[in-house]
Amino acid sequence: MNHENSPKAALGKIGLEIELMAPPGKSRKDLADAIASRLGGKVRRFFHPQGEPSKVPNTPVFENLTLGFLVEDSQGNILAQCVDDLTLQDDLKQAHPPIPGWYRIVSDDARFLRLGMRHMDASAPLETVLDPLAALFGSTPQLGQGGMYRVGDDHGTPIAMGAPLPGERERPCELVSAPISENHLEQLEALLAPARELGFTIPAEGAIHIHFDAAPLCSAATFANLVRFLGIYSDAIRERFATNPNCRRLGRWPVEIFEVITSEGFTELDWEAARKKLSAVKLIKYCDFNLFNMVQSLSGKHTFEVRIFPVWMESEKIIEAASFFSAILDWAKDNGGKLKPVPEEFLGLKGITGE
Repeated sequence: MNHENSPKAALGKIGLEIELMAPPGKSRKDLADAIASRLGGKVRRFFHPQGEPSKVPNTPVFENLTLGFLVEDSQGNILAQCVDDLTLQDDLKQAHPPIPGWYRIVSDDARFLRLGMRHMDASAPLETVLDPLAALFGSTPQLGQGGMYRVGDDHGTPIAMGAPLPGERERPCELVSAPISENHLEQLEALLAPARELGFTIPAEGAIHIHFDAAPLCSAATFANLVRFLGIYSDAIRERFATNPNCRRLGRWPVEIFEVITSEGFTELDWEAARKKLSAVKLIKYCDFNLFNMVQSLSGKHTFEVRIFPVWMESEKIIEAASFFSAILDWAKDNGGKLKPVPEEFLGLKGITGE
């Protein structure tokens, strides 16, 4: 990473998602245990929901519950999470046999899995974990081939399936921090040092996602300034930080967002009115700079997310990248309800010509 023109902006509240790969024979649970030991916490197993593309006709997405591990302090406050990331695949031996006790639950309807999360115990074994979900539909799980258990309703309509976890899927680990507001380097190092000590490595498709608190950005003018800046500088930012070309789920915004933020009177709107107008744009989270959480005002994740960073195992590089982007957010902040002229150069970046 280029260290020239490093920003001096103060770093506020951030959250980090760092994609890692456990060495063969280890798992994300091992990292959770090591972090808990270092911080004097405890580990609790939980269900982590994810979606993945499906090859089954008329079923575009399979919804998954995979096994994640929360690190909590003595008061139950979350310190970190170690969860699966289904985009991490190239480093795994797909034919590797399942590890006893590891499984996932799959459905073609996320609503069934959300219901199951309220009633099932993630610490239960595969043989019984689906029992509470099946009971809600007046049925019992049925054992199928390969140790799979299927749940249907009382008419036999499929609801969900539990299956042993295949292909070393216990090894991928997305290390998710709790929000960090102070002592950023020290708190991050407490999470990353155990990963290095255990021999965790950088996945072939790996990325780091940094979440910034969206509250200071919630004005129409700030939002418009940020979108225009990133529209001009996105390529230069990707080049500066050497975005991983193998990283999945990146991409551009729909062009309609630029039409909305430059429309007459947009920057003078209050935030709720601006949000309503922006909601008409088909934003998704899987892009270089995630505006979806901010525009939708999602409960528990009201953030602006930067997804283009490669994985670094050194805490200093991650905090430097966060500080760099914090300087961009500071620049974008409200200019009295007016658009700011985007500079031709910014902290060593050179953007495309024109706006």
